Amino acid sequence: MKILIADDHNLVREGLRPFLEELSPDVEIMEAASFDQAYEISQASTGWGLILMDLKMPGMNAFDGLVKMCEAHKDVPVVILSGHFNRHDVLEAVERGAAGYVPKTISGSAMVNALRLVLSGEKYIPSAAFQDTPESNDDSPIGRSATSNNMENGPLSRLSDREKEILGHLIEGSTNKEIARKLGLQEITVKVHLRNIYRKMEAANRAQAVRIALQNGWEST
Repeated sequence: MKILIADDHNLVREGLRPFLEELSPDVEIMEAASFDQAYEISQASTGWGLILMDLKMPGMNAFDGLVKMCEAHKDVPVVILSGHFNRHDVLEAVERGAAGYVPKTISGSAMVNALRLVLSGEKYIPSAAFQDTPESNDDSPIGRSATSNNMENGPLSRLSDREKEILGHLIEGSTNKEIARKLGLQEITVKVHLRNIYRKMEAANRAQAVRIALQNGWEST
């Protein structure tokens, strides 16, 4: 299996090698120190099994480099490496096509397990993405439906605007796939938000979340 590591820190690239070699007995690892170099190497060869890219390395231009690499290698999992964890970046990376987001702070064994998950066809999102962090405001009418009721306490007050928007679609009976399509998200992103919604509302499942919302004065708009 051919793996491309793209990171502007030589120490990181060298440190990853022993762990990547655990993924396959015949692994071939190539390195790049910038996005432009990584893209050139990726285009000059075929048969890639995995591409790892640092989010902040030269040439990435935020998520533009990720999008370009994913479009060039649609059948190859592209995983973002980052020394800085930010929930927005995690979800944005997945939305832009990343097969996973791996913080450099996790242990080597955890990284190997994460990459094995990616190679099996799944997406890897670190558990910290499911914890509470501030999110950007959303002016969707569905997102405003609960906040307009001046609910300063209770389970609905714990939800972010985006989570309220998704809950609104949930109450309407939309499936995860339908919610993703309506909001222009990937289904896995919707699942991340739903997991947070259930936790904040202390709901065991979607049916219970809907019931709790209605019992607490939810009004659709």
